[in-house]
Amino acid sequence: MGGIVSPCLIVVKAQGIRYNLAMSLDENWGLIGHEWAVNLLRGHLANGRLRHAYLLTGPQGVGRRTLALRVAQGLNCPQPAAPGIPCGSCHTCQRIERMQHPDLMVIQAEEGSTTLKVDQIRTLQSGLALAPYEATYKIALLLRFEEANPNAANALLKTLEEPPRQVILFVTAQDTEALLPTIVSRCETLRLRPLALETVSDGLQQKWGLPPEQARLLAHISTGRPGYALHLHQNPDALENRQNYLDDHQRLLAASRVERFQYAEQLTKDKNTLKETLTIWMSLWRDILLSISGASTPLTNIDHVSEIQRIAEKIALETAQSMLQTFIQTFERLDHNTNTRLTVEVFMLDLPKIS
Repeated sequence: MGGIVSPCLIVVKAQGIRYNLAMSLDENWGLIGHEWAVNLLRGHLANGRLRHAYLLTGPQGVGRRTLALRVAQGLNCPQPAAPGIPCGSCHTCQRIERMQHPDLMVIQAEEGSTTLKVDQIRTLQSGLALAPYEATYKIALLLRFEEANPNAANALLKTLEEPPRQVILFVTAQDTEALLPTIVSRCETLRLRPLALETVSDGLQQKWGLPPEQARLLAHISTGRPGYALHLHQNPDALENRQNYLDDHQRLLAASRVERFQYAEQLTKDKNTLKETLTIWMSLWRDILLSISGASTPLTNIDHVSEIQRIAEKIALETAQSMLQTFIQTFERLDHNTNTRLTVEVFMLDLPKIS
């Protein structure tokens, strides 16, 4: 199977951010927000009462993976700053942070695929059956498990029912409804939610030294997800791509059907890019709906207020509501593996023409 680079490490293309752990972590493990979850898990570490499996739910970029890695560091750090607080700077902590430790097994849908397969779970089970190479505990981190096919989900049940000794499993997912109830019932569930925008902005300034205006912008764009905000800060290309997608959207509003179909042809060549583009466009239409309705809810794309207001002045509330429903239907069709090209062309026909 592709993607294996060591006997005990399933390598994946990790999305999100990497923390710089050159200095010792603080009592909140260097995270922005989620103090309640950190306090709970620190208590489990300090008291030796860790569960055999944790399910971390919430939107991507909210901090699920980082929280799991902190527990892995806390379990295996040879020189913790205090009980439940890993040092963050030793060789063990650094390798876990990079997801390159031989006793950390990370698994998710392989690059280019949106499905986690049963063969990956079987490879994981084979690795977990071995004793730790050098750490005290082996950690299994299963990312975005809502992408697991039914066979993979059922295969994981055996490990959850009879976990090997010195193994802790972490499963991340959007929500519990996307998983088998039998998987949910065998894990301790921690539900992570987006943070207040002020919390994210203040955290970016205090922990990462960002200027106030940049921190405020990233807090809004990330809709309160600190991991995604840091990803945007540390990956300028991601911000540039977002700007390009929004520029494309503005151009397409006035484009002909032929131009829209040409764009659809290019967009459907990469499904990940397609979904990223539609997600950003959907956030803009949410802002348009909020602007039309006069809601007090904060806008996401605060750097595109003039464009939002311009469109809001030219369409009716019903049009904005219909467009958001179109986005939802388009994502559902893409998730059900309908004809991608046809799905995007239908979407382009539904996109209002605004000169």
